[in-house]
Amino acid sequence: MIKWALIFFVVSVIAGFFGFTNVASSTRGVAKILFAIALVIFLILLVFGVLLGILVF
Repeated sequence: MIKWALIFFVVSVIAGFFGFTNVASSTRGVAKILFAIALVIFLILLVFGVLLGILVF
C-alpha cells in the first residue's frame, strides 16, 4: 500500500511540474488516503503484535 502511495505521490509531483494542476491535486489526494490507510493498518497490527506478545510470554 505504501508503494502505491509513493507512486501516486511521484505522479502528483510530475504532473505539478508540467502544469497539470487538476491531475496533481487529485493524485495527491489519493496518495494521502492510501498513506493514511497504510498507517492505520500498521498501527492495528502493531497493537495486536504487542498484545499477543504479552499474552504468549
